[in-house]
Amino acid sequence: MFYSIKIHLKYRTFVLIIITEVIHLSYIYRPFPLEEKIMKMYKSMNIYKPEDIDIRKIASYFRIHLKFSNNRSYSHQDGNFMIININKSLNKMEQREVFFHELCHLLRHCGNQYKNMPKAFRELQEWDAEHFTRYAAIPFHMLKYINWKSPLLIKELVKTFCINEKICKYRVEHLYRNRKKMNNH
Repeated sequence: MFYSIKIHLKYRTFVLIIITEVIHLSYIYRPFPLEEKIMKMYKSMNIYKPEDIDIRKIASYFRIHLKFSNNRSYSHQDGNFMIININKSLNKMEQREVFFHELCHLLRHCGNQYKNMPKAFRELQEWDAEHFTRYAAIPFHMLKYINWKSPLLIKELVKTFCINEKICKYRVEHLYRNRKKMNNH
């Protein structure tokens, strides 16, 4: 079973998540600021359930031209014009992963990674895009739809969110890692 209760304090909102019979204790998990931004973004688009996550709808919302071609995957912005090109030879899960990664670059980053960008800054943008991808693929506000008692948890996440197993495993590990950190403080 999965329960969540919002607790509003003066300057912070905590979400108490209780997962029974899986970890046998309750803990506090506070969504990271990036998770909260993605949650707000999705809610503004009326995306509340896993089946609502549609890359075409998201692209349209941000006025991003979404293209599928034989070329490499990339994103580009020139003024108000934004494009995400996804290599059409990728499977659906890979296409979603690439979409979220490139969406992050358009929404959160500036500069051309291939021209005059210091290596450390490029690596930071890639790190940020990887985290954005994980949170956008499996958003915090949709965790309530997961059967946390299932012995096939990762496989169910893969099927529910149509994203690869590696991202699902990372997301679950992240939730548990954060729980442990919160319990230690």
